[in-house]
Amino acid sequence: MKKVFLITLALAFSFLGQAAMPILDPALREAMSRCNDNEKLKINILMLEQSDPMALQRAANPLATKRERRAFVVESLKRQTETSQADVLQMLREMENNGLVSDIRPLWIVNSISCMATKAAINDLVQRIDIQTIYHCVPAQWIDKADATPVPKGDGREIPENLLQVNAPQAWELGYKGQGILIALIDTGVNFDHADLADRLWDGGPEFPNHGYDFANHNNNPFDELGHGTHVAGTLCGTGASGSQTGIAPEAKIMVLKVFHSDNTGEETDWAAAMQFAIEHEADVMNMSLGRPYPSAAQRLMMRQACENTLAAGIVAGVSAGNVRQMQFLAPPPYNITTPADCPPPYLQEDQMVNAGGMSCVISVGAVNYDHTIAAFSSQGPSQWTEVVEYGDYPYTSGSAAEIGLIRPDICAPGVQIKSLDYNTTDGYTLMDGTSMATPLVTGTIALMLSKNPELTPAQIDEILERTAVKLTEHKSNDFGSGFLDAYAAVQAVDYDGITEKEQEVSVYPNPSSGDFTVVCEGMSQIQVFSMDGKLVRSLETRNCTEQINGLDDVVYLIQITKGNIKINRRIIKIKSL
Repeated sequence: MKKVFLITLALAFSFLGQAAMPILDPALREAMSRCNDNEKLKINILMLEQSDPMALQRAANPLATKRERRAFVVESLKRQTETSQADVLQMLREMENNGLVSDIRPLWIVNSISCMATKAAINDLVQRIDIQTIYHCVPAQWIDKADATPVPKGDGREIPENLLQVNAPQAWELGYKGQGILIALIDTGVNFDHADLADRLWDGGPEFPNHGYDFANHNNNPFDELGHGTHVAGTLCGTGASGSQTGIAPEAKIMVLKVFHSDNTGEETDWAAAMQFAIEHEADVMNMSLGRPYPSAAQRLMMRQACENTLAAGIVAGVSAGNVRQMQFLAPPPYNITTPADCPPPYLQEDQMVNAGGMSCVISVGAVNYDHTIAAFSSQGPSQWTEVVEYGDYPYTSGSAAEIGLIRPDICAPGVQIKSLDYNTTDGYTLMDGTSMATPLVTGTIALMLSKNPELTPAQIDEILERTAVKLTEHKSNDFGSGFLDAYAAVQAVDYDGITEKEQEVSVYPNPSSGDFTVVCEGMSQIQVFSMDGKLVRSLETRNCTEQINGLDDVVYLIQITKGNIKINRRIIKIKSL
């Protein structure tokens, strides 16, 4: 088996283009023209060699547990970057000794290196053939500094309306409150001293004494200076100690990963570093109530690669769709969804299959009012990826029935007048608006689902959320996604047939696939493949524990595996080869 893994791993890394001079992003060229010879610019160097996340998933799939698969992917990515970055890092350190470069920070979640560099250093880097792109890291306002309105405390029994609307109390009655689940909160930080977060923050030990890390300022103090992160944290895990039960997963814990400066700006290398930290320190799910408006192609490439590798590691992220619906004169669809919410989901719903493409960890979340109408600010899909040539999928043509782009968001939740924690106090509450406020309801529901079955895959999580959502439109839409979040129905749907994934001992991979599917099940006797309208497409009698399914058209199928007296159903997705 080890030999097979090594062969597969060798295929899991690829070059995104032919060996050639790296591309300088136009914004970096312009910045270089305006700076003096001694001035340093923050740049990000994307290496030519990048991982193939689907190949990594295929290599990891035979491993028994989610933790083992994650460890395999992380180790594989680290080995890749250690090898491919070695020469560039040596060059950068020599430049650092000569005062041309500083603040060198390599990443493995994306094969990239950020640093501060002079024009001379950048011009030398451009001569290399192992670099794909060099771009300017410019801080931007990734989140809105929303107005916060202080509101009175509850009576100790108050459950805010947003939790009632998504049926959170009914989900709690099933016995699932997020126990044992660690949520990585990638945001503005958290007020650690708020009473409603007592005992809800990650114990990082002596290395990380303040429950996480500040990637914006590169220190151990991710304290909230803006209020956004504390409000989001309250919707995730607020216990109600001060009077209002604001948290949908009140027994989960939060890892605090700060990625914003005190002026409300941040940039994607810090965001990717926070994702990398969360994966390495075994977070179960990520919440990213943030989004970069108007990113360059290079920035989108960076973000999607990070999200695809996160999916390969088996982690899912709730991501806010953005609050720029009313700015469509500047960013009309397919550019209205902010990045990374414009990245694809881990599961392709049937309405997307007419224009299928790649996958990532992102579950994109829109916001609605309490009457289930779309919030005036909630960004409108679709997105498209044809302008990022390394991906080139999800083409969009207005009015086309085939080139529909990537439907965004995936799901919606209340995001207007949301009551949660006030960062200016240790026991107060405020109201805030935004898709940022809707997103932790979805992420917290994922924590409830994982507390019932920690082995759920990102695709299973997304599919359950979308299939149990309350339909607001006939088809998945670019306003509401698949519908309105129902936390109770989602938790009920986990292991809905009474047989857990582990007990079934069935594995189908890769899924989605652009080629063959491998079915692994000890003791199976038959595999049948059905179209979604119930027609039998393929039937295979077998005495083997491993079989291949090939030659399928690019649509969604249901496969049924017979094992003794048990029939086990799995949904598989065949996608076009990119």
